[in-house]
Formats: sequence, C-alpha cells, structure tokens
Amino acid sequence: MKKAIQCFLALMALMFLSVGAYAQVTTSSLGGKITDEVGLAAAGVTVVATHVPSGTIYTAVTNNDGRYAIQGMRTGGPYKVEISYIGYKTIHFTDITLQLGDVYNLSTELKEEAVQLDDIVVVASATSAFAGEKFGSSTNISNRNIQSLPTISRSITDITKLSPYGGSGMSFAGGDGRSSNFTVDGANFNNNFGLSSRLPGGGAPISIDAIEEVQVVIAPFDVRQTNFIGGGVNAITKSGTNTLRGTAYVFHRNENMRGNRVDGVELGERGIDRNTTYGITLGGPIVKNKLFFFVNFEYTKTPTIVNRWRPSVDGVANTDNYISRTTMADMKKVSDFLSSKYGYETGSYTDYPADESNMKILARIDWNISRDHNLAVRYNYTLNRGWNNTNASSSNCFQRTTESRLGRYSMSFANSMYSMDNIVNSVSVDLNSRFGDNVSNQLLVTYSQLDDIRGSTSAKFPFIDILEGYTVDNSGKITQSIVPYMSAGYELFTWNNGVHNTVINAKDDITIYKGNHKITAGLSFEYQMADNSYMRNGTGYYRYRSLNDFLNGATPETVALTYGYDGELNPAARVRFNQFGLYLQDEWSVGNNFKLTYGIRFDEIIFNNKDLMRNNAIYEIEYDGKSVDTGKWPKPKLQISPRIGFNWDVLGNRSLKVRGGTGLFSGRLPLVFFTNMPTNSGMVQNVVAISTRYTAGVANPDPLLEAFKGDMITDVDALIAKLHSLDPKKFPTSISPEDGVKPSQINGIDPDFRMPQVWKSSIALDYNFPTSFPFSISGEYIFNKTINGICLKNWNIKDNAGFTTLNGPDKRHIYPAEYRHTKTDAYVLSNTKKGYGWTLNFMLHMSPIENLDIMASYTRTTMKEITGMPGSNAESAYLYVPSVEGPNFAGLSNSQYVTPDRVIASVSYADRCNNRFSLFYQGYRGGSSYTYQYYGDFNGDNIPYDVMYIPKDDSEIIFASKSDRERYWAYANQDTYLSKHKGQYAEAYSVYSPWVHRFDFRYSHDFVVNIGKTRNALQLNVDFMNIGNLFNSTWGVSKILSTEAMSGRILQLDSINEAGVPVFKTRVEAGAKTWDYNHSIGQCWSLQIGIKYLFN
Repeated sequence: MKKAIQCFLALMALMFLSVGAYAQVTTSSLGGKITDEVGLAAAGVTVVATHVPSGTIYTAVTNNDGRYAIQGMRTGGPYKVEISYIGYKTIHFTDITLQLGDVYNLSTELKEEAVQLDDIVVVASATSAFAGEKFGSSTNISNRNIQSLPTISRSITDITKLSPYGGSGMSFAGGDGRSSNFTVDGANFNNNFGLSSRLPGGGAPISIDAIEEVQVVIAPFDVRQTNFIGGGVNAITKSGTNTLRGTAYVFHRNENMRGNRVDGVELGERGIDRNTTYGITLGGPIVKNKLFFFVNFEYTKTPTIVNRWRPSVDGVANTDNYISRTTMADMKKVSDFLSSKYGYETGSYTDYPADESNMKILARIDWNISRDHNLAVRYNYTLNRGWNNTNASSSNCFQRTTESRLGRYSMSFANSMYSMDNIVNSVSVDLNSRFGDNVSNQLLVTYSQLDDIRGSTSAKFPFIDILEGYTVDNSGKITQSIVPYMSAGYELFTWNNGVHNTVINAKDDITIYKGNHKITAGLSFEYQMADNSYMRNGTGYYRYRSLNDFLNGATPETVALTYGYDGELNPAARVRFNQFGLYLQDEWSVGNNFKLTYGIRFDEIIFNNKDLMRNNAIYEIEYDGKSVDTGKWPKPKLQISPRIGFNWDVLGNRSLKVRGGTGLFSGRLPLVFFTNMPTNSGMVQNVVAISTRYTAGVANPDPLLEAFKGDMITDVDALIAKLHSLDPKKFPTSISPEDGVKPSQINGIDPDFRMPQVWKSSIALDYNFPTSFPFSISGEYIFNKTINGICLKNWNIKDNAGFTTLNGPDKRHIYPAEYRHTKTDAYVLSNTKKGYGWTLNFMLHMSPIENLDIMASYTRTTMKEITGMPGSNAESAYLYVPSVEGPNFAGLSNSQYVTPDRVIASVSYADRCNNRFSLFYQGYRGGSSYTYQYYGDFNGDNIPYDVMYIPKDDSEIIFASKSDRERYWAYANQDTYLSKHKGQYAEAYSVYSPWVHRFDFRYSHDFVVNIGKTRNALQLNVDFMNIGNLFNSTWGVSKILSTEAMSGRILQLDSINEAGVPVFKTRVEAGAKTWDYNHSIGQCWSLQIGIKYLFN
C-alpha cells in the first residue's frame, strides 16, 4: 500500500512538474553535518525531528559526507531532534524553532557510547538565532512578534512595518507598493490590477489572528522567489495541533477614543467614528498526530452615515439641518408612480442604511499522510463592503447639472445608492513529500479570485434624473434650468462596473541531495485574467426637464445607454496570459563554514490576443514611421534571471557571518496599464448619448429624442433594438476592425515591451556577541540597477533636438507650435534601462533578561527612476511626471515612494504576573515628498509639470518687480531644499517632509483560571497609537507643504524678454513658510480596547 501511495504521488508530481510563477516559500527546512569525535563524516546517522505541538515526525539519514537535509517542515516549533547511531550515544536537541523560508543548521559531533554513558540533551541556546542560513535580505516576523505589536488597523501592512525596509503600505526599499508581491500559503493576494496599492479585500484580506508567521524578502537569492521588484511578503496561516485551542475576541474603538487637536487647533466636531471587530479561532486534532484543523472567523462593523440629507415638508431647504428643498410629497409621488406603472421599487427616501463591514473566513486542514508525505489545504474568503451615495453630477449629457443629485437642491432614493464589494476567494493545496533520504518534492497549487465590484439593492432599471424645470417663450424656445430636483433608479455608473482578477498558480520543486550539494529544480505555471468592466448607463438613462414632464411621458432631455457588441452582456477590457517558469539551483556546502547557492530562472509570458480587436482607424495613424496596433499584446519575451548567493560562518561558531549575493529579479506591472489599450480603442462597447445642446440656456434637442416620447423603455434589449432601428450605422449591434473610429487619444503597448526586471546585489555582516543572552548586530547594503524599467512615451511628440532653447542659466528646450506629428496623442507603454538605487541598514537585537526583547534599526534608502507610473490611467501616468524637458525626455529623479531615512525600535516585556508591555517607535524623514515646479506650462508642451531652475543669486533670474524679488529670496533662503540646491534644476519628489517621531504602546494582561488540564484566560488588550500626541498636540504629527508654499509652484512666467530670458513673478507672499502641521484626524492619538478569551 505504501508503495502504491508513493507511486501515485510521484505520478502527480510528474504531472505537475511545471505546474507558481508566484513560487513563494511556505515551509521551513532543517539540515547540517554530523561528524565523529575526530571530525570525520558520519554516514548512516538517523535524524528524527518531531514538531512537538502536532507530533509530526520528519526523518533523514546522513549521506557519505555526513550531511542530511529535511525539506517541507512546519514552521515554528518547538521541535525536538534526536540524532542516533549504533555505538554512539543518542543526542537530543530541544526547543528548536524553525523560521519560514530558512534552513536551520543543526550540526553536531557524536560521542562514543563507552565515553558518554547517558543520552546527551542540548537545549537551543542564544546562538540558535544565528542557526538560520539565509543568503540575501529578509526579515522573519513570528507569531510572538505579531501578538506584541501595537496595532489598530489589524492589517498585514502594520505587521510589515517591522521590516527595516518598509515604507508606506506595501512599499519596500523605495519601490511602488504595486510592484511588491504578497502571498498567503503561496496564493496570490496582490492588487494585481493596480488601481491603488491597497491590498485586496478592502486592504485587509486576512485576519492577523490567522497568521502564524510573515517573511519580508528584499533580495533573496533563491530562484524559487520571483515576481517582485521592491519586496515580497510571504505569510503562512496557523495550523491545528494535538491540543484543542481556541480564542474569542472583540476589539473596539470610537470617536471618543482618539485625539481631535493638532498644534492646538480643534479639527471640528467629532463625527461618528466607530469600529468593532469580533472574531474566533479554533484549532485542534481530528486524528491525533495525523489530521488537524484550524478555522478563523472575523467580522468588523463600522457604522457610517453616507447620507444625512432628508426631503422637506414645505419645499424650503435648510442646509444646517441637511433638509433638501425636494419635498416628501413629490418623492412619494414619483415612488408610487414607478411602482404602479413599471413595477419598480425605489427604496426609502427617509432611511439610508450604509454600515461598512468586513468579513473574513479561513479554514485549514493539515494531514500527515505518512512520515514522508504531508498535505495542507487552506480556504480563505473575505468580503469588504462599503456604501456610497449616488454620483453627484456626472452624466453623458451635453451639460451636467450645476448641483449635486443629493443635497440642498435635489434628493435621490435609497435604492440609488451603491455598494463597493471587495471580495477574496482563495484556495491553496500544498503537498510536501520525501522519496527516500535524498529526494524531496513540493507541489503547490493555488487559486485566487480577487474582485472589486459595485453592487446595488435596486432591481435592474434605468436611472432617471429629473431637473427642476424650464420656461417656454412665445416662439417656442425652451430655456432650461440645469439644476437637479430628483433622481431614481439603478445608479448610473454601477451596472457591470467592476474589476475581476483570476489567478491560478501551480509549481513543483524537486530537491535532490548529492554529497555536499542540494540541487533544486522546478517548473511553474501561472494563468491570470484581469478585466475592467465599466458600463456608464448600463441599465439605460433618462433625463427629464421637469417633474411634470416625467410623470406625463414628455420627450426626455437625454437618453443614454452603454451596451456590448454582438450581444455581449458584460463587455470588459480584458487581459489574459500564461506564464511559464523553469528554474535550477544548487546549494553547495564548500567545507563546513561556507555555503554557496547559484541558480538560474527562465520566465516567459504568453498573452492571449483573443480579447483584442484592431481598430483600423488607429492603426492607420503614422507616428514617425510607427503605428499602434490595438489588436495585439506584446510578443513573448524570455526573461533570464541568474542569481548567486553565499553564507560564510567566518569563525565556525555562528558568531560572525558574512552573507550576500547578486542576481536578476523579474516583476510585474499593474495590469490596468494593459487594459488601458482596449478600454480606449472603442472596440469593446458602444457608449450612446442622445442629448440636448444649449446656447445661453436655450435648448437645442437632438431630433432623435422625439422617438422616446411616452413610456420609458426599461428593457435594455428593447432599448438597443429601438436605437438600432433609428440609425443602424450610429448604433450598431456588432463591430469589426473596419468600423473603428479615431479616438481623441490612443493607449498602446510597444511590441518590444518587456516586464520589469532589476539587478540586485547585497552584502551583509551579522555578529552575535559572546554574551550569556542573545545580543546581535547586523549591517547590510543593497544595490539595485534597473534592467527593464517601465515608462510611458507619447509617440506623437517630435524629437526635441531641433527645438530652440532659453538663454540664461536655464537652457531647457522650448516647444514650437508644431511639436506633434498628428492631432492624436499616443501614450505607449515602453521600457527604459535608466534607474538605480541603494539601501543601507543597521540593526540590533538583544534579550538581556528572560522575556525582554529589544530591537532597533536605521535604514537609509535612495532610489532613482524615470517615473513611478502615478495613477492608473495612461494619460495621467504620463503627464504627472515633473521634469525639465517634458515627460518624453525626463531624466532620473528620486522615486516618489522613497522614505529616505527610517528608524524603528521596539521593546517588549512579559512578567510573571501575566502582564505584557510593548513599545514600538517609528521615526522617519520624507513621509511626504514634493517638487518645486513653475506655475502653469513653462516650456510650451501644454503640460504644467515643469520643474523650476533654482537661481544661485540675482544674476541668474529676472523678476517682474522688486516685490517679486524680495518675496522669492525671503522664501528661498528659509527653505532648506532651495538653499542647498542653488544653481541646479529642482529634482522631482526631492523636497522631503521633516522628521516625525511616533510611539505606539500595547498592554495586555491575562486573567487565568485553570480547570483540570485546561488553561482558561481572559485577556485584556489596550493598543495606544501615537501615545505622545496625548501629551502634546504636535508630537507624532507629520508636516506637509504649507498652503503658503503654493503646492511648490512659487514662480510663474511673466514673459520672455527680447534676449530670450524669462521674467518671473513670485507667487508666495511675504513671510511664507515651507511646512505646516498636517491637520487631519489620522495624525492624532488613538486608542483601541480588546478582550480575548483563550483556552489551552
């Protein structure tokens, strides 16, 4: 039977031996070398490692070189390890803890039985912290670290701030948070689409009470790890053990548990600001030592008020009390009319429920199939829901309303609100197998469905706007008021509005031990689909001139609809691809103290062109010999990533280690920059608007509107048929490349485009002091060089070599009137090799007494790039790049994501009375970064993001007046950046906000009652964030660019004189200062209280 199981598992491994591109680590390893008393290799020694909480047993036998290795082990511990051989005393190691992704080096010397009469017992010592054999840069955050961390958001980004390379959110080492990779049990939990850097599930896809350990990697030289440029975050969830354990908890905060003052200034009335989290965890054995379960449920509720407005009784608005002029009687009339005539229920006009919520469910099964085969299956579901009011005034009408649909002038119904649902569905299956003593295998298959979808309580029905009214003169001319009065129906931007992302990963790693070599080979596969559907007026749209017009079936002022071609009900801009990876790595133990790992990885992405259709009208536009083909994704490009790393135990006693390496790392680009191309190609859906134009308020309706007089057509198919019958060419039901029209702008992708790739190198030194307690320091330097960076180019811009330049110290080019090739801009996704960065870190760890842990770290980061690709739209990502010569010719500048200086420190202590104290400090410079730019368009390219030249003195700048001169120099001389960079161009994102220092505190106490063998504890938790701010309203408050600094646009071009030298006006007033305190609630102290019941 055993052989049958092994054959079956081997067959599965072969089937999937190439089946993640997101091949991140989920387990730990144990290895080492066993020698006899004279130092010779001891072959045939049995090593048995037992995970004490679960009874899971792992075995190995040393090879001819005396080496052994066990892969695929549970992280954490404690482990006990038994090393035995005939004729020698058995050695027992206890209290061993394994870290995620690391190899614990457990080597020892055997003692002959005649010499040593009793078994040898060794308890893991202070040097155990240095037993791991990492090569590159990584930080492991244990469950103990997580539990002691002060946090209110209870999010993964709070945990990762324990990494010295952390920045804001998911940003690491100065990289865009969207370029980081986050996996849970190997499954993709990224915001792959990239509308923001916030994680899926509303930013909190998994409960921190379900997390066992987190590893943050910056430059790991393990070829299994890929798909990140900045950093990777690997999290693993908790598992059940042989002991039934559980918790039930509640955490609460409200508006009275936070500060409301910055720099002595009150921040207004305390509105409702409450948050309550409820949760449970339960884990234990199903079959002792064999089968285990763990479950977690968590629900967070945040009461909110989305709409305070209510209709009036008398038609008189009262803004102080949020009373609209729209009357209850009119709203009841419309609601009754829609119900009786069309069977549509509008929802309430007096009650607008809108509580935000976040629900998380996790279930995990661990099965020790045998000593050689361990299976883990995990399922995770998250639903984050928030509510929003009806869109204020946007529409496809020629003239939008001058006031909001919900407010003083107008009201809408409850069913016209919309929800935003952030949904995560994820499954991972992880099978770790050992075939004999020299072969191990990991098969990991994961599935993630990550959706951000708008929802509604409304039935499918057109959205209706009703204007306040109009007048008709004697000649029949209609003078329309474009002021709203009432709205009803399915919110006009909600139907089929969502981002969907499906990710399937499979990978298989096989590891073979041969002498002093550990060879890992693997193949990986990833399928990913991402689409963005956005159907404005997808259920139909009608706007009426007045309430009476609507009730009487008069001709509407506008009719609008968006529909898919060829009967497509859910048209979307979609990108699909398959990524294949192949990697090979050898870990070579060169002697007893030096390990070398070297390997190579091959990745290739193959896009699916079936979701695209060429627009011939776009393809026929020529840009200096180039054309944009919106019907093709980039051709497959093989990316090769060689890596090499080393770990040198200099003294052979684990007290001094030197480690480092170099290699290439490939990443990803937010997929929204791919879907921009089909979105703007005009080949996905037809956006229809039959509307009324106005001249001085006089209406000029489209003649087609008369066809919609009478009852509304509420069925979408019937409305499409009606439109097609009116003008088949204007309102087609199908489309071909020949039907495409030229848009106002084009988004494209260079056919030679490659995914981002960076070259990373690091060198580090770790020293463990010879003290009786753990005390270590580390220093690490990492250098990055861009191999394939990402940028956008406007193919419509001519080369600036022939442009004239300014005279004077500022020699930038001035764009002529004819600087474009055509009238249609083409923003094309391209590559650049420009860019580099470096990071320097020093860290200290110590535990001078039992249960007292101290950590401190300083990190300096520099990152230079062409663009950080701000936003999610190609045009905005192109335009919003401050530069001297314009975005097409931008040079290197500081990354907008860099935190140049960061210090973190923590102190945690647990006494014998069940009290635990934790203090976390974070100080940083550059939490916000700004750019000094000219006001308006300075160089004639119609882009108002021109960095200023900083004059050395009066000889390098001409002012329009004496007052302009005095005000400029007064401001420049008090500004640190301008004072230090005179005679230079201002660099983008280089004006860093001053240092800020924050202290967060956590206290917990367990009230313990032991009943039989069961330990019951009621735990009180208090999290106090930015505690210093409680005593001084400026402490812990960051500074931002003051309003006096005019957003950094302190100079404005007045004219260019006859000598070709610019003359400037100064926009700052006398006495203006650079910085001001950030007057926002998030800067104030805040408090959260929690109660948790724990048993066993």
